[in-house]
Amino acid sequence: QVQLVESGGGLVQPGGSLRLSCEVSGVTLEDYAIGWFRQAPGKEREEVACISHSNETTWYRDSVKGRFTISRYNAGNTVYLQMHSLKPEDAAVYYCAAVNSRAQVCSTWYYDYWGQGTQVIVSS
Repeated sequence: QVQLVESGGGLVQPGGSLRLSCEVSGVTLEDYAIGWFRQAPGKEREEVACISHSNETTWYRDSVKGRFTISRYNAGNTVYLQMHSLKPEDAAVYYCAAVNSRAQVCSTWYYDYWGQGTQVIVSS
């Protein structure tokens, strides 16, 4: 049974940093592509960053390029999202998701397994 558990969210001032973690259990992480997604109140869930199963390919939405970094530590069954220079518009519930695939797709519809989310609040 695949389980994903996010952590690391919280309250941060604009310009601050957070590192989100996604611990994956029940599978061999290296077989899975992982994505980070977010959903703000009243908005649809959107893609933030994705990383391929092989760790060779990453994708970022334009608004986070240069500020966010996705990485994975397969031996530790953990995927990270390092976020710098946070803006109020980054505030949302952040979810990690997994799919057993070698395709390079970063879309909400493509991912099969989801965590419960961790909330990020960006406010002074």
